[in-house]
Amino acid sequence: MAYFARIENNIVTNVVVMPNTDPQINIQWLTERKGGTWLETAYDGRFRGKYAGIGDIYDPQSDTFQSPE
Repeated sequence: MAYFARIENNIVTNVVVMPNTDPQINIQWLTERKGGTWLETAYDGRFRGKYAGIGDIYDPQSDTFQSPE
């Protein structure tokens, strides 16, 4: 499975699970049907710092999800 986070004003507002296909296809599908900006996140935290949770902050400079302080 693949996981995707919706970002609004650099805040994670939703996280969904999709079939493990090409991430760009999933992002395109989500954007067309649900709108907004979507980024892939990894449940095991292997990229973007950590698994994105609702309320987490996305830092575009470091391309990472961070817990709010």
